[in-house]
Amino acid sequence: MQTDQAKELFRKLKIQTVLDLALLVPVRYRDTTLSSALEAGQTVTVEAVVETAGSQGGKLRAQCRLPEFDQTVSVIFFRATPYHYERFQVGRHLYLQGRLERFRGALQMPQPRILASVGTIEPHYKVAIQQTRMRTLVRTYVTEDSLRDEGLEADEVTTLMRIHFPHRIDALHRDGAFRPEVVRVLKRVEAYNHVRKLRAKRHTYPAMEALTGSVEPFIEGLPFDLTSEQRSVIEAIRVDLGRSDRAARRMIVGDVGSGKTMVMFAAAMMARPHPVLLMAPTSLLALQLYEEAQKYLTTWLTLALVVQGDARGTYRQADLIIGTHALLYLEDLPPAPLVMVDEQHRFGTRQRQELEKRVAQGERRPHYLQFSATPIPRTQAMMESALIDVSLIVSTPFPKRITTHVIDRSGFGELMEQIRATVARNEQVLIVYPLVDESEEVPYQSLEEARGYWEERFERVYVTHGRDKEKEAILLAFREDGEILLATTVVEVGISLPRLTTIVIVGAERLGLATLHQLRGRVGRHGQRSRCYLFTHVPQNERLQAFARTLDGFEIARLDLRYRDSGDILDGTIQSGQKFRWLDLGEDEALVQQATKRAKRYASDTRN
Repeated sequence: MQTDQAKELFRKLKIQTVLDLALLVPVRYRDTTLSSALEAGQTVTVEAVVETAGSQGGKLRAQCRLPEFDQTVSVIFFRATPYHYERFQVGRHLYLQGRLERFRGALQMPQPRILASVGTIEPHYKVAIQQTRMRTLVRTYVTEDSLRDEGLEADEVTTLMRIHFPHRIDALHRDGAFRPEVVRVLKRVEAYNHVRKLRAKRHTYPAMEALTGSVEPFIEGLPFDLTSEQRSVIEAIRVDLGRSDRAARRMIVGDVGSGKTMVMFAAAMMARPHPVLLMAPTSLLALQLYEEAQKYLTTWLTLALVVQGDARGTYRQADLIIGTHALLYLEDLPPAPLVMVDEQHRFGTRQRQELEKRVAQGERRPHYLQFSATPIPRTQAMMESALIDVSLIVSTPFPKRITTHVIDRSGFGELMEQIRATVARNEQVLIVYPLVDESEEVPYQSLEEARGYWEERFERVYVTHGRDKEKEAILLAFREDGEILLATTVVEVGISLPRLTTIVIVGAERLGLATLHQLRGRVGRHGQRSRCYLFTHVPQNERLQAFARTLDGFEIARLDLRYRDSGDILDGTIQSGQKFRWLDLGEDEALVQQATKRAKRYASDTRN
């Protein structure tokens, strides 16, 4: 039971649980155990008897005998205070701690600390409260019983108790850092604590309807076969939607070109005869989904499109209503028992929740499916499954035949030959620039500086960027008629360009691997042989070289974690990963798997 004062201290420390407190480990220790040996170059703690003391040239110099070792040591204070002179009286016994040095064969100890007592190892924490308060908090709440009650295993309890209440520093530390076996325990506890906190945030609500429409007519009518992973995810969704006691919350993460759209359409079929809402982040994506739905769904479902300035079909009577956030402003949204959001991370949490609330019926909520083309490490997917069900689509319907080249200025001639050959085959080229306008801080040409060069050499050059109000119309026009598109990362997640087979990314080292992967995913969407050029002034960049060697988005997500900091799902940025002190989501898959099982078992045990 926490007191009001303890609750306030927990709040200041930004922690919620006993395990949060236990994982705030000391950054260093003050060890006042009396030393068993004297070694020059080492910090020692000794009992000393003052034999002589006096001022010399503004310095306090004293000669002390060390009775335990039957040796003498010279002590010097360069800026002595009255306190030092008062303590260093001849015949007085003191406890001193300092670095021992050997000078002309004699031992000396400059500026030692005078200790009030010895025989303790005092932890020091890097926290926003006083050390004495922190130590009191730890003594009160980090106990063997409290750690066992949290579901920790015996070796974890022992290790955490030794960290906060150590008897010997060398059992924990080596060369100023925790020993590997201690770090491994901290990783296990950190993973377990995080998954438990995620599980606590998970809320379940009854569903508006159990949706049991048949999906087989749609699948059998497709002019191609679905992959086994697509079928597996569709089956998981079928089970989800068939329940009325719990509204589904599932995130489907699929690599670029993995066929998530067919999974969306299959889910819409399951909702028949009830209406479905599908929200996309841009008008262009919404239009693309609408056009795809017209190809594959009109035999069974009526469709409507709702984007700013454009409406097709009658949404009040439609089975599948596809739109942007414009859906939030419709006055009479039908009570749709299934809501789907594409590229979910591009919407704010408030927008996603608003759409759910608009169609909910009291406590009964719609089934909710969110889709993302930003791959995440499998370790992160395991963790997030404690908060929301997660499905990964790793394979793609078409084999990726994209070669990636890291080039600098010396490779520009060869690049130009490739671009001319691409255009001659009636295929398209995308060149991505880091900035729209010139900047002294970026050592690459901007889009506006470069456009004249390309417009002089090619006929149908289109230009767009994030500030361009006409960008969606320009992308559509380029799709039909263009040779070269000059853009910024506005095309990272966007329109499908079937003839696009070459992409050049200028200043590639300035972008994260996830963004590079999304951009590279624009080419070769239908299995055509394609090329990606990473243009950089630092071609030996290890990160770019690693990126060039793999096309697997989930492997790239793991590499991305290695090379950059990541976000935190608890703060709402699900797609970015988590920040951990000890755990490495790119490497510690087995530990995360173990933690998720333990957290589930703990929840079951505490319920029973």
